[in-house]
Amino acid sequence: GRDGKIAKPRQLHNTHWGLVCPAETPEGQACGLVKNLSLMCYVSIGSPGEPIIDYLTMRGMELLEEYDSQSSPDATKIFVNGVWVGVHRDPTRLHSNLRTIRGDPNYLIEEVSIIRDIRDRELRIFTDAGRVMRPLFVVEYRDSKADRKGELVLQRTHLEQLARDKQDALDGMDVDDGDRARGWNRLVKEKIIEYLDAEEEESTMIAMTPDDLLELRHLQATNPPLQRDNTDPHARIKPKVNPSISRFTHCEIHP
Repeated sequence: GRDGKIAKPRQLHNTHWGLVCPAETPEGQACGLVKNLSLMCYVSIGSPGEPIIDYLTMRGMELLEEYDSQSSPDATKIFVNGVWVGVHRDPTRLHSNLRTIRGDPNYLIEEVSIIRDIRDRELRIFTDAGRVMRPLFVVEYRDSKADRKGELVLQRTHLEQLARDKQDALDGMDVDDGDRARGWNRLVKEKIIEYLDAEEEESTMIAMTPDDLLELRHLQATNPPLQRDNTDPHARIKPKVNPSISRFTHCEIHP
């Protein structure tokens, strides 16, 4: 119980990063045992998995009952909520398609997590309730926007639109105009921000600041490393960007 004076369960753990507030905890005997969710966190409410299985079948997934391991031993296993439902021969395209339709209420709502484990040849999809998720900026990955690959999807026009949404709300113009999302919900709907749970975070590459994205693109263009400004004594000490990273997929939202 709480009476034991053991330090270990009270200390911060690496897996709490971004999901649990490191400062907000009671003093006294419950210190560290009672945790508070971070301000921007979200707990998934769950959605049915059947529409996803139907979509996967339409996209060329072989159902487990019909799968012959001799004919395609290298096929990728597909799990929906921990249940092995079938296999697929082109997981790269399937993963890309799933990321594209995430946010479409007919198939995948925003809180569904899609994890591709290349080493174990598995694609795991979770739609269940109770997963703690946190928002991150999306880094451009689509081939249709090749000239902006490696930059944040967020642009100045989006920030101006947010300011207009806020002004409309203050002016009392926030009338219900159909399905049009405003403010934060607009960013999520337009895939500028994605919610990731702890497991999907394992298969992503997250930059700490947008400066890291700039530095990596500068390095990949075979330019000499950027000169850093060391005059500010309060600046965050940044490690050198690893040039072997091929690309970042997300970027932290810093307060």
